[in-house]
Amino acid sequence: MKITVIGAGAVGATCADNIARRELAEELILLDIREGFAEGKAIDMMQTASYLGFDTKVTGVTNDYAATADSEVVVITSGLPRKPGMTREELIGTNAGIVKSVTENVLKYSPNTIIIVVSNPMDTMNYLTLKTSGLPKNKILGMGGALDSARFKYYLSQQLGCSPADLNAVVIGGHGDTTMIPLIAHATWNSIPVTQLLSKEQQDKIVADTMVGGATLTKLIGTSAWYAPGAGTAAMVEAIVRDEKKLISCGVALDGEYGQKDISLVVPVVLGKSGWEKIVDFKLSETEQAEFNKSADAVRNMNQILKDSNFI
Repeated sequence: MKITVIGAGAVGATCADNIARRELAEELILLDIREGFAEGKAIDMMQTASYLGFDTKVTGVTNDYAATADSEVVVITSGLPRKPGMTREELIGTNAGIVKSVTENVLKYSPNTIIIVVSNPMDTMNYLTLKTSGLPKNKILGMGGALDSARFKYYLSQQLGCSPADLNAVVIGGHGDTTMIPLIAHATWNSIPVTQLLSKEQQDKIVADTMVGGATLTKLIGTSAWYAPGAGTAAMVEAIVRDEKKLISCGVALDGEYGQKDISLVVPVVLGKSGWEKIVDFKLSETEQAEFNKSADAVRNMNQILKDSNFI
């Protein structure tokens, strides 16, 4: 088993570290465009192996896509964060060029791989990959829902005073502060609906805190998070390579599911060896469906920038 992570920044390196520790592959390639950067990260990881007890071989390369040949799974974290004064259109245009080029290079050497897109804006970058890669739709997934759901469980656990591992809670919609939908009415603590245990005020706070979870961390630490995104991505990789049939919220192509078509949005899916294998219908209420439709409209507006800029 061979896995590649494109981008050796904080998220990519954390994802790679999780993959190595869990021994999800015999060989792990870490690729970056910065000379020597991925090589250094890989050597540093390998020097933990004697203490952590893993046997995965981690190799760093500088822009050498030939080294990624025959990867079963490829994680794309490449792209720039939004900078002060940069418009959303400029961010999409910059990252679309990066993601499209990365995808093309990956597929030269691994034409049947499964791609997990982490780059932001995730919904739009995943849609770009869907439209331009030529891969079956089940082989392209966006990571954002796994991260948002983990944040949802964290805020629930803080209010309930319980272990996040005992919670089932998912986020759907777009991966953004105003487009994600934490499904509080569907969340359970070991099969007990959390709505039976929390006041309306507590529920509203949990939902609001989840929706600004990323912005909260950016304000506190001065940059985007990396531990939870890296762990969430590695969990998706694990569900795929170990064929776990695990239910995880991911960005996927919709073709009528949840009332939407020709778009990538976060919904609950079953992950296994072929990628995402089934979309799970949560039977949304009228209010939840209206929120989902509103989220889809916002994501479509961003996707239109790809078309206006001739990326698709």
